[in-house]
Amino acid sequence: MTSTAVITVADLAAGAADADLLDADACPHRPLIVLDLDAGSTPSAAECEVAVRRARESDRLLVGRTSRSAPHCPPPLLDALDLTLVRAARDHLCTADAASTPTVLAAEDPLAEAETLRAHAEDQPHAALVLRQLLRLASRLSVEQALDAESFAYSTLLGGPGFARWLGARGERPQPPQAGDEPVLASRQGSTLRITLNRPERRNAHSARMRDALTAAVSTAIWDTGITEVVLDGNGPSFCSGGDLDEFGTAPDLATAHLIRTRAGAARQLHAIRGRLTSRLHGHCVGAGIELPAFGARVVAAPDTLIRLPELGMGLIPGAGGTVSIPRRIGRWRTLYLVLDGRVLQADRALAWGLVDQVEQS
Repeated sequence: MTSTAVITVADLAAGAADADLLDADACPHRPLIVLDLDAGSTPSAAECEVAVRRARESDRLLVGRTSRSAPHCPPPLLDALDLTLVRAARDHLCTADAASTPTVLAAEDPLAEAETLRAHAEDQPHAALVLRQLLRLASRLSVEQALDAESFAYSTLLGGPGFARWLGARGERPQPPQAGDEPVLASRQGSTLRITLNRPERRNAHSARMRDALTAAVSTAIWDTGITEVVLDGNGPSFCSGGDLDEFGTAPDLATAHLIRTRAGAARQLHAIRGRLTSRLHGHCVGAGIELPAFGARVVAAPDTLIRLPELGMGLIPGAGGTVSIPRRIGRWRTLYLVLDGRVLQADRALAWGLVDQVEQS
């Protein structure tokens, strides 16, 4: 059966999302299909049961939408879909999200929002589809296993056409000068260790040098049980503007890049001290700037905090642990939205979702 861009629950049950994912040139075809939960007649219980099974088995992203403030469909279907958009007024988005389950997200215009997500998936289909597979898989794995899976997926996409296109459009960029200051500062007062990202001139962009310094600082807390609290913050106008773009694509090979991410990166170590870790965010928190602090048991955001996961536009997915840390806070559905949408999430909505635990002036 040929798939279309928008289908009903009955269409889904009848196999409308089951057409071959790859076209004759092995390119993904219609990577995201929108499920209109308002259209068509009310599906029977049997149709819903079949629709749930087909959604779980689908190779495509399936995003539900409704003009209502709550979807009129059974919870198993919402769970099986990749995301469901419901309607809420702009000034009630946070309230609507806080009152709903993680499978549902409020939008001022669910129809337009669904089309935006579909367009983004069409633009970077490989990354969008890999993201879907990874988020569903990682929920069944331990944190350590999920971090390995994320890195495997990320390395795959580094060799893909989407990243190659982004890299070509970016062009050659000279390596930034290495500042003389330490990229990470660590200080201890009593049983508290404060770790501060310290590249304010680069908005604390996460470079290889910063990565190594951060892991060295965190390792102190791992081995010193006398440290009962670790505070992670950043100097300058932003907590962290994400991975240093000047270093993207500079790894000697994909296998080495995988080992560096998983065995030299900070994600595993931050997870190891998660019960003692408080992350304090402010300003821009992009990519790694939210992926890493989200491992903490407590995340405190200043009112000016702006969160964004822009990796899809580069043909990639979060690669600093974000497909592991963030879903464990807000669920795979809203994590998918953050990546597919790519726009800024403000502190108040991050609080409503549970991505941060408190908003307070720093």
